[in-house]
Amino acid sequence: MQTILGSNGQIGQELAKALYAEYTHDIRLVSRRPHQVQASDELVAADLLQYNQTLQAISGSDIVYFTVGLPYALWDTQFKPILKNVIKATQAVGAKLVYFDNTYMYPKDDTVQVESTPIEPVGPKSTIRAEMTEMVLAALESGALEGVIVRAPEFYGPGETQSITNTMLLDPIKGGNRGTIPISQTTLRTLIWTPDASRAMALIGNTPAAYGQTWHLPTAPSLSYREIVQKSEQILKHNVKTITVPMWVFKVGSWFNPQIKNMSELLPRYKYDNVFNSNKFQTAFPDFEITTVDQGLAQILNETHNI
Repeated sequence: MQTILGSNGQIGQELAKALYAEYTHDIRLVSRRPHQVQASDELVAADLLQYNQTLQAISGSDIVYFTVGLPYALWDTQFKPILKNVIKATQAVGAKLVYFDNTYMYPKDDTVQVESTPIEPVGPKSTIRAEMTEMVLAALESGALEGVIVRAPEFYGPGETQSITNTMLLDPIKGGNRGTIPISQTTLRTLIWTPDASRAMALIGNTPAAYGQTWHLPTAPSLSYREIVQKSEQILKHNVKTITVPMWVFKVGSWFNPQIKNMSELLPRYKYDNVFNSNKFQTAFPDFEITTVDQGLAQILNETHNI
């Protein structure tokens, strides 16, 4: 049994597809209100803030994937207690844990990000993610937990993918509206295609030798937003309108808009080249096919446009 916690999110849904296609049909999906992906999926509704429900949701699992996502407003009070319950329950049933992590805790400068990049959080959301990573690392280093950390940079992807790039830039331009570019058109961005992130997580989860380590999930080469817009124009076969919003506008907006306030601590990284290195993964798994940005953009823009 392979169990996905937080199965309703884009990563969890794509992970269920990847596991079913390549590894097992014995899949359990766990959420407060889980949705079926394949007809054979086992659905378990659980509140992971409750240890007994967490233990019951994980019981009988060989591998547990932590892909839980929460609204920013709940991070302070819920994320760490949920992870604590998951680690404890995974240990109790003797399962392996695949922990899906992000880059919030990395320095917000132009340092090339590798698996050994120091954890230097700035801001409350980054600090919470750093503390969660340290919780997993402590359990792994103690030998009490068999697990692996897989880390991804900012998403872009099909369907309901939620990210700054999707919601501010790609979704508007595919609908014929003006796209918004945060801070800079020219700094480099490393984006991960959400189905690639999930396929790679499934691969690592089912590779025993990968455990006990941290892995950067595979990405295509970094591009600037200007290059992404140019590629989008080639796909759509017409010019698109964009506006680049400077930091001071976001700061003013954060006084009035809670959503802008919640994302504000991530914005400094858009001022610098943000290069996420996944060479370790690509060396270990050379046959893994990474979706190019051209392929990804074509799929996203094809959702509403014929090209």
